[in-house]
Amino acid sequence: MDERHRCVQLSVNPSRGLMDEKFVILVQNASPGSELTVYALHQCEDGHGWDAFAHYISDATGRVNVSEDCSLGGTYSGIEPMGLLWSLRPVPGSQPGLRLRKKNVQEPMLITVLVYEGHRKEGFTDLVPLASVLVERWYMVPGVRRIPVTKDGVTAILFLPPGPGPFPAIMDLWGGGGQLVEYRAALLASHGIAALTIDYLTPMITKATETGEDSPSKGGQQEHPQILGSRIAMLGFSLGTTITLRMAAYSEVMKLRCAVCISGSHVQPVDKDFEGIININAGKIRINKENQEIYRDLVLPITSDPSKKVDVGRLQCPLLLIVGGDDMSWAAQEAANDMKDMMERAGNSHLLTILSYPDAGHLIEPPYTPHIRATKFRSATTLMVLCGGQTAAHSRAQEDSWKKMLLFLRVNLNVWPHR
Repeated sequence: MDERHRCVQLSVNPSRGLMDEKFVILVQNASPGSELTVYALHQCEDGHGWDAFAHYISDATGRVNVSEDCSLGGTYSGIEPMGLLWSLRPVPGSQPGLRLRKKNVQEPMLITVLVYEGHRKEGFTDLVPLASVLVERWYMVPGVRRIPVTKDGVTAILFLPPGPGPFPAIMDLWGGGGQLVEYRAALLASHGIAALTIDYLTPMITKATETGEDSPSKGGQQEHPQILGSRIAMLGFSLGTTITLRMAAYSEVMKLRCAVCISGSHVQPVDKDFEGIININAGKIRINKENQEIYRDLVLPITSDPSKKVDVGRLQCPLLLIVGGDDMSWAAQEAANDMKDMMERAGNSHLLTILSYPDAGHLIEPPYTPHIRATKFRSATTLMVLCGGQTAAHSRAQEDSWKKMLLFLRVNLNVWPHR
């Protein structure tokens, strides 16, 4: 390695931060006007590799600032400060259908950022980098407590923010993929909101199958000394939206201060059990030429039958809907429009806020989570599910909606950042 190569410096600031926190990548002491490739590599917990890269030309001082300079090509183009995160993709040759999801939130997501000479497109493992930096991306700030909860066959994890409490809280419900998903709840707790993520799907399917008794509104409310029972919200994604809306409209046990629904629908047979909800219109699933399942027709056309959708006109708490116009898994935009009409007729539309992103897909996640256009719905299936979305636009939607959702929750739960 010659003297010029030894002088190149690479920094990422902060090199240790929250997953939704921006960083600045800076290359210095390169040759003026030189072609450089900035590369990111992540080895996830299941052993699969993810990478991203972008091409830059150093300025007259031999400097590249990824936050200010334009990528000329790679996995993203243009001025994109966080492009090396949101454009991560499975390394070439990986099996199809992978989705990057953090499992152990008590450990950071580790990303190695490297800079190479020239505009490279492949073969990075065989190249010698000019410089490299290891970056830690956390979902939990120091002091967040992770508490496993098991009761009546339901498994959950409670995340408590730093400090003595008591805290306002949110129930975090994911979609039809099942299992316990922790990273969003951990991130919410890092922003001062206690969050309970629940594997509601497995026990509810079992109970519905065996007894036919599963309505979420029938469950008893559990109290925790560090939770403010009068300041509770719910957050539902995809199938979790159906539970969230049903609870918000009909529950006599839990009175929500607000609710957030992402990529979901109010269309469900409200007089049926949970099994009836998840089996709704299964015959409307389409398969495209790429052998990908498309679910968005399941609730189309939006019914006018009031017995087949949640009466959102009953809502007495603020509701935030986050929808993608290119959602191929739920007709979320059409459902949002119908809910707006229903609430206008009922006189409670002042409670409704809709964030609509035309080129976003179904999987609207916390900021800088890599966009996945198609994935396996469950690990056992061989079919891919089309989720939709255009990568850059979808990633901007994730960043924008997360900021606005946090503000919505802080206002309605009366909580403000403590960091």
